[in-house]
Amino acid sequence: MRGLNPRWEYGFPARTESELAWVQHALARLRDGGTAVLPMPPAVASRRSGRRIRADLLRRGALRAVVALPAGAAPPYSVPLHLWVLRRPGRTHAQPELLLVDAGRFTAEGRRGPDWPGVRETVLDAWGAFDRDGSVGERPGVARSVPVIELLEDDVDLTPARRLPPPADTDGAGRLADVRARLDERLRLTAELAPPPAEPVPSAASGRLPLTTVGELARAGALVMRTGGRARVPVLTDHDVLTGTAPSGTLPESEEEPVLTEPGDVVLPVLGGGGVARVVDEATAGAVLGRNLVLLRPDPAALDAWFLAGFLRGTANHRQASSYASTATRLDVRRLQLPRLAPDEQRRYGERFRALDAFERALREAGRLGEQLVRGMYDGLTAGTIAPD
Repeated sequence: MRGLNPRWEYGFPARTESELAWVQHALARLRDGGTAVLPMPPAVASRRSGRRIRADLLRRGALRAVVALPAGAAPPYSVPLHLWVLRRPGRTHAQPELLLVDAGRFTAEGRRGPDWPGVRETVLDAWGAFDRDGSVGERPGVARSVPVIELLEDDVDLTPARRLPPPADTDGAGRLADVRARLDERLRLTAELAPPPAEPVPSAASGRLPLTTVGELARAGALVMRTGGRARVPVLTDHDVLTGTAPSGTLPESEEEPVLTEPGDVVLPVLGGGGVARVVDEATAGAVLGRNLVLLRPDPAALDAWFLAGFLRGTANHRQASSYASTATRLDVRRLQLPRLAPDEQRRYGERFRALDAFERALREAGRLGEQLVRGMYDGLTAGTIAPD
């Protein structure tokens, strides 16, 4: 089989190694000396079933670099993907070293994506020196070029973090003190934003409110409903809506007219059953609406945006408007319900929903800072840069 297909010159890939089949396909399409860069799941660098192909790629100089990207760089956002730099071997001798780069320290914090300027500078500096000289000096925790012979062990593990010396941490305690101060500030803000004790509605006034649906409001002109498509960046994705982050998507051009967000729009993801609705603010306005999102643009004279978003987040509301026909839950936004209330009453609800949103964002940021503090304390104590007392 290998002999019949010229693509498998580095080894016939196992059934579980489809990525290594793609690597060989890319190499087969290159001219001698041509370069390709492929995103890879991190497991491809260490799975035992692919060690023979990885070894042959190294021996012949076809794999030139493995770069670990920060989490959040590309879908799936929770996985820190790798970039493999491939070069079609020509008549020159195989290079004796492989470049390993770990850009994981540029992982996103807060509402922004990864520190892309930091990623670009770190990766391009290391690659430029390596491509020019065939070797780079050791940069603890960041980059080094490793002799191929050192990698041709039993597992042929090419994971950058396992091959780089730990970074020198000369001011770990100072950075943790800064994180702790930011966490204290965020916790104080969270306590201030915590909603007051809920007061039950008097039984005499607890009758069921008259309801309408999003579909009826759209037909009546109280709001405009749009769905996301494929367009230019920046794109507000369903992941951004679910996590409260800035627009991070990139979609190819299309003949479809893009849907641009405006302040006061309400955006909902239609897949996954997350029960989330986001009100677009000035910072997000102007982003293109991504796929699997629905945008509702309420008429301010008829609907308060925060009132609309708050009622659309109700668990019971999502349950009755969701479909479970496929492996993923799909939301029929037109079936979502909200009460018919006068504008003044809408604004009363809207102010409470806006306050809950601010509290939720403060909690999310406090959680991120808390995780950063805990991880830094563990790292500092185990590395000996922080005293246990």
